[in-house]
This record gives sequence, C-alpha cells and structure tokens, in this order.
Amino acid sequence: MTLQRVDLAQDGGLIAGLHDAYVAANAHDPGPLLALPRFRLNFGTDRPGQATEMWVAAEGGTVAGGYSLGLPRMDNTHTATIYPLVVRPERRGRGLGSTLFEHAVGRARAHGRKLLLTETPATGVGARFARAHGMTPSVTEARRTLDLRAADPAALEALTPAVPGYSLQQWAGPAGPELLDDLATLFDGMNDAPRDAGVEASGYDAERVGERERSIAEAGQTCYTTIARHDADGTPAAFTRLVIKADRSDGWANQVDTVVLRPHRGRRLGLLVKLANLLWLREREPHLDRVLTWNATTNVHMLAINETMGFRLLDEWHTWRLEL
Repeated sequence: MTLQRVDLAQDGGLIAGLHDAYVAANAHDPGPLLALPRFRLNFGTDRPGQATEMWVAAEGGTVAGGYSLGLPRMDNTHTATIYPLVVRPERRGRGLGSTLFEHAVGRARAHGRKLLLTETPATGVGARFARAHGMTPSVTEARRTLDLRAADPAALEALTPAVPGYSLQQWAGPAGPELLDDLATLFDGMNDAPRDAGVEASGYDAERVGERERSIAEAGQTCYTTIARHDADGTPAAFTRLVIKADRSDGWANQVDTVVLRPHRGRRLGLLVKLANLLWLREREPHLDRVLTWNATTNVHMLAINETMGFRLLDEWHTWRLEL
C-alpha cells in the first residue's frame, strides 16, 4: 500500500473516502462529527492563511487511512498541524498509523517546520499513539455540553446580568463588510486565551476576518453572533458566536469564539453575551437539542460562566506537541 497525495482540484473522491474513514474511526465519539463540506474545507482546501496537504493510503478503491497537514502562511509559519490522522478500524494493527505519522513528520520537516501539533482525547487510542510517537501534551481543553431539552429558558433569562453602559448587537449568518474591522479587534483579544508555549499570537485585519466569514457558508454552516458595544463610544467590548449546520440536519450547535476585551473585563459581559446569544438561538432554532463548547482547563473565568449556564463535562482533549 502506497501513500498518495490528494489533488485538491480533482480529488476523485479521495477526500470523501478519508472523511468516511474519519467517521468510522470516531464512531464512538459522544460529540458531533464534522460533516463532509466542513471536513473538505478545513482539511482539504488551501486558504489564504493556511496551505494544506492531504495524503491517503488507498487499496482496492477504499481509503484505508490518511492524514491532513495544515501549514500556516501568515503567522506561526514554524508550525504544522496534523489533523485528522485516521486508520479505518478494520485496518488497524498493521503499522499504517505509524507509517502515516512518520510520513507527516517528514513532510513537515520538508517545509522547514520546527513544531508539530495535533489533538486527541486525553485518554484512549489517540493519546496512547501520540505518546508512543514521542509527543507530549501541552494545553488541555474541556469539552462540555448543554442539554437544551432540559434547560429552562426562564431560568436562563433570570441569570442574565444587567450591565449598564453597554448595548447588544446581534445578527445571523456571516458578518457584513461594515463589521469586519470590529471583528478583527475582537479576534485580536482572543490571543489572551491559553495556547501552546511555542505558538505565537495571531494577527487579524478586515481581510483575514472576511476570509473567515466567507468560509462559514462554504463549510455548510451558519451562525448566530452577539456583540456588546460600549455606549460611550460605540466600540466593541465583547463577542460570542454559535454555529449550526445550514441544513439543520442535526440537533447540535457549537459554541465557538467568545471574548471580552481586557479594558471591559470584570463587568460580567461574558455571561451577558453568551446568555443573550443562546436564548436568541433557541428562539430561532427550536429543533436544537444540545450545545457543545471547548475551553482550556486553565481558563477559569470562562469555565465558571459555562458552569453557571448549565454546561456539563463531556470529556477532555490534549493538544500534543513534537519539536522537529
């Protein structure tokens, strides 16, 4: 069995084959799996901020396994990220996973990268594989869920704090061009979040944020966003976003970006924007059953907000690192 690089312009079904292997390998994951459009965008498509290499091992017309290697172009150009690296369950135990990993290490070195990153659940097959191949854990993230079927909207509304001096702005779908500069300011504020010691802060401008916004629809998703603005000058102070599938084909929502800019912290703006956005989403999307969120286990302030809202621990994941 030989490894084959996927031609991103004409993949002949190989990306779909690797997605099928990814679904099979993660059949017991209690959370939602990436649908094919988002999988293709995240792991099989070059973007301004990141080049992508996808490699597969195919036999008899079936993709037995493979990996995607992300290569940042704008910042952190010393790093590479493997995700996903998967082997179909029935093909395990034959050394294919190690072959794929060693090949990915070689490709990262060929691109001059010095730090290789990946992520897995903190326990289980993936964690054992990473440790056996010389990787060490850095950041640990807690994955939590909120069961909307059991949550009481009135109780959630009662938790919403009054924060004088701030007003909320909300929209559904990607942001318009008039919002991109404000979003760039807010994304810059997320550089305070815990990260691997070898990973630099990311820089954002309207162009980079615009590319991110366009990718939402390309990945088969839509979103609900709430910003808190400072009444005194209209500047953005806090931000949160929930993402769902555009075709409403499952009951999951993903809580993604949340930030309160440093000058506005300590006023409960994080809880305000998250509750306001969640209640709005629930009103507009009554089919949703659960919300998923991720936070570093050292991010005590955001963890406290999530606990207050009723999120409960599902599992923990490690970011793994290997210096090349």
